[in-house]
Amino acid sequence: MSKSMSDHAPSPRERIRSLIESAHFEMAVTALILANCITLGLETIPEIMARFDGWLYLIDRIVVAVFVVELIARFFVFRGRFFHDPWRVFDLLIVGIAVIPATGAFSVMRAFRVLRVLRLVSLVPSMRRVVSALLTSLPGMASIIGLLTLVLFISAVLATKLFQDISPEYFGSLGTSLFTQFQVMTVEAWPDVARAVMSQSPYAWIFFVVYLLIATFMILNLFIAVVVNAMQSQVADELKGAEKMHSQLVLNELGELRREIKALREHLK
Repeated sequence: MSKSMSDHAPSPRERIRSLIESAHFEMAVTALILANCITLGLETIPEIMARFDGWLYLIDRIVVAVFVVELIARFFVFRGRFFHDPWRVFDLLIVGIAVIPATGAFSVMRAFRVLRVLRLVSLVPSMRRVVSALLTSLPGMASIIGLLTLVLFISAVLATKLFQDISPEYFGSLGTSLFTQFQVMTVEAWPDVARAVMSQSPYAWIFFVVYLLIATFMILNLFIAVVVNAMQSQVADELKGAEKMHSQLVLNELGELRREIKALREHLK
């Protein structure tokens, strides 16, 4: 009896896996990350740092220690398969940055500790879905980025030739024009730029309106369309996967039920 019970007893790896994959454990890690967000924000306030520098440093070290222990536990559970999941590799990089000593030549790494907040992305499924959709849409964005770059370059060359003498602070050189056109594309203070030119060239509004219609309202909206399409495709794939898994579970249960009925018939004979 004891031997049978020992055979079915979960191994340490299975117990650790059930712990780190439980909902309560993920909620605890999420709460820890959110608490770390607060402490990292408090470190930017000189008055708080003057009074609680020691406590904030202690909390920071405890958070890093918990993250390291968690990663060690995941590596113990998954071993070589640890690196098969991109999100686990992402967590490893984030925590790796956090454990680099922030002194001497690496003092700049102290500012990068805030990157550990990005671990929320790997823990929250909806955030993972958004990031995955962005990565999936990158190939489709390449052609749009090329088109936007072409429009930006052509408009900058035209603006330099047309408005160089009128408004040299905005269009004095190709580099200045590129920056100004990028600013106009973001609809940031573009009326000020347009009015500075229109004071001497009243019909310059035609150039700016046509540029805004093409660069902002058409091309930038294509980015949104590509990302939304990628997210819809990903959600559809997840639904198909869930339906397939559910169908497989139903088939397995039906198969088990048939075997039980067959065994019962044979027993009755």
